[in-house]
Amino acid sequence: MVSVQDKASIVESLSDFVNNQHIQAGEVTGIGAVNEATLRFFTPSTKSYVDKTFKEQMEVTNISGNVSEVEGKPMLHLHITLGREDYTALAGHLLDAKIRGAAEFIFYPLNTKVVKTKNEEVGLNFYDFEK
Repeated sequence: MVSVQDKASIVESLSDFVNNQHIQAGEVTGIGAVNEATLRFFTPSTKSYVDKTFKEQMEVTNISGNVSEVEGKPMLHLHITLGREDYTALAGHLLDAKIRGAAEFIFYPLNTKVVKTKNEEVGLNFYDFEK
């Protein structure tokens, strides 16, 4: 279990935890609150991401993701759903977010190594079960 403090970066904090705990593979979930979040949306036709930053107080209703190895390093792949003050929601791939209040995460490490490699045709990292 991980508690991320006020004003900290979610991705930086969780990446530090993964590295310090030597987690090579697993699942992560979380909740909390942020006042800034940068989301990514993948566009298949261009094989690229479009990033958008939102600067407002939002409830993290869910973060879910996984840990795998990409190019020899542990990599977090996170998706987030954010609740706004008007009760609408934002969702997408999480590039990063800044905690405003608190956040709590639970890791479920796997006792294995999971590798992802880039599929050039699609433009995304896929699990590589051959490695």
